[in-house]
Amino acid sequence: MAVTKGPHLAKDLTEVSVAADTYHVSPEPMLLIADLHGALALCLHDEGRGVGGLLHLKFMGGTGRPSDVTDNTLSSVLVVLDKFKRAVLGNSARRDEVQARILAHALPPTDAGEPSASLVDLIQADLADGKIACGSQTMRRTEGVRVCFQPFEGRVWICGPNDLRSAGRAHLG
Repeated sequence: MAVTKGPHLAKDLTEVSVAADTYHVSPEPMLLIADLHGALALCLHDEGRGVGGLLHLKFMGGTGRPSDVTDNTLSSVLVVLDKFKRAVLGNSARRDEVQARILAHALPPTDAGEPSASLVDLIQADLADGKIACGSQTMRRTEGVRVCFQPFEGRVWICGPNDLRSAGRAHLG
């Protein structure tokens, strides 16, 4: 998925801030926003149904860096992920019309080892099991990032933490 540069405004859309460890799904034109700092946003869009949603999850451990996926993490994340996917996809069997993208923010790496499997890997594997392709991008920096997603159209873009709509945009898929 390529990101086009240049200011593109999402005018006249209701803005909904998606808090950490929650999600929001809508068939309506709106702007879903997640401020990421040591967290990820899964943007899921069903083109056939015209429905999309954003799932905002913090990395476990509170370090701002990807952490190991434990059995507790696995079960709690899979429950939320399953509810989120059902809310977006309904009973749709047309996975060829579904696009997914994970955008993650993590602090720069330290000398400490990184986990062999992170939350991003877990979500990608779960989506792959359901025949849903999912790209991902992890931004490693000290400043957080803001993810903006239009669920009705499947457009996602990244801004700085103080910008709302001034970054480039891309269409899922």
